[in-house]
Parts: sequence; structure tokens; C-alpha cells
Amino acid sequence: MAASPQFKVYSASGEYIGCVKYAEDAAVLVGICGGGDGAKVKWQHSKVVWTQGVDGDAAESYDAAAQEIETRLGVIGR
Repeated sequence: MAASPQFKVYSASGEYIGCVKYAEDAAVLVGICGGGDGAKVKWQHSKVVWTQGVDGDAAESYDAAAQEIETRLGVIGR
């Protein structure tokens, strides 16, 4: 059985939006559905790896946001 996706996305108001397997997909969700500054991507519901507006705007570059998320997790060059 496959493991559940580890990237959890929360809106600016703290509402759980959903989970995805890849950092790139998390960047898209937080950039489009996050509701602006304060939306977050968490790793396994606990470690915040991206905060919209603090770390930048994921919608400006999903690749750059995903790279920063992966850098914070130490998984560069998978």
C-alpha cells in the first residue's frame, strides 16, 4: 500500500485544504487556493516549510517555491 501524501496545505484562515505527494503540487495549491498571505505548506501536519507572503508568493514561481520547500527538508536533487 502506498504511503499517504506528506505535504499538507492550509489556507490563510487555517482551514485544511488538502494533501499532495510532491512539493511542486503543494506550491500550486498554496499559491492558488491558499487565500493569500498566511497560507501554509506543512510537512506531515507539523513542520511548516512554506508560509505564503513571508517566504514569497508561490504563484509567482511554483518551481522556486518547491525548490525552497525541498531545501528546507534537505531533499535537494531527488
